[in-house]
Amino acid sequence: MKQSTLATAGFGLITKRTRKRVFLDEMNLVVPWAELVSLIQPFAKTGGAKGGRPPFPVETMLRIHFLQQWFGLSDPAMEEALHDISLYCEFAHLDPGATRLPDESTILRFRHLLEEHKLGIQLLATINATLATKGLILKTGTVVDATLIAAPSSTKNDGGERDPEMHQTKKGNQWHFGMKAHIGVDAESGLVHTVIGTAANVNDVTQGHALLNGLESVVFADAGYQGVEKRDEATGVQWHVAMRPGKRRALNKNSPWGNLVDKAEQLKASVRARVEHPFRVLKCQFGFTKVRYKGLAKNTSQLMTLFALSNLWMARGMLLNRPKA
Repeated sequence: MKQSTLATAGFGLITKRTRKRVFLDEMNLVVPWAELVSLIQPFAKTGGAKGGRPPFPVETMLRIHFLQQWFGLSDPAMEEALHDISLYCEFAHLDPGATRLPDESTILRFRHLLEEHKLGIQLLATINATLATKGLILKTGTVVDATLIAAPSSTKNDGGERDPEMHQTKKGNQWHFGMKAHIGVDAESGLVHTVIGTAANVNDVTQGHALLNGLESVVFADAGYQGVEKRDEATGVQWHVAMRPGKRRALNKNSPWGNLVDKAEQLKASVRARVEHPFRVLKCQFGFTKVRYKGLAKNTSQLMTLFALSNLWMARGMLLNRPKA
């Protein structure tokens, strides 16, 4: 028997709409739940073991999975949050006073389901298809870039070793250990359409052509992609790659030619800036600064989901028909 609480009995005393509640209300409206549930449902169990408890609905588990991504919660932390925070139960369509809530093993199994059937990339494709029908992804131009994601470098664990699929690389004068997230974004909207996860030591230029959607005519990239148009996998698109910083600083901006080249670099930089917004959402809005799992496959699957959700977050104003300030 479910225990009645003040909240379920209609005596809720909290009236303030907190930022977290506003965020979840907005995301609840913009996530295409029906399409995503239809995608996952064929792979989910339809019934529990004989005499056992019935499984939780796919939509409930998907909502819990998204809560983990938005607030950086591990499986055990997510289980505890469902017991402690009634707002999370409300978002997941669970009764806070229920005698049974998803435990960490149930949450883990749902994540493994997504990883096993490679549904992360399909979640991204489904959400992008929804955005495309709204005219938010034009596919005529792409901006490519990559960012480092840190992984635990300590060997003070049971195995006495670091994750063998991660690697170290030097950026500037500092060494980093972890993986690299390569993305291709729509040059007009800044929404992510392609995600590739590699070890941190993989050169950006080797992934450049794999980040294209095949429909663009122009591609913008920073100086790390110098020479990309000469590679064997060149697709015939027009690449606009930034000049190396040292070479640009050496320009004589007082001469007509130097001034013209510098303005062209400024224009290219203004387009390339759009690729930084998804990285900002992941690291600042969602708090994703370090890998959570071991191995590239699991972490890349999570990146697919995170970038799909970042697309919805960045496009929420247009999806909700919110007037511009």
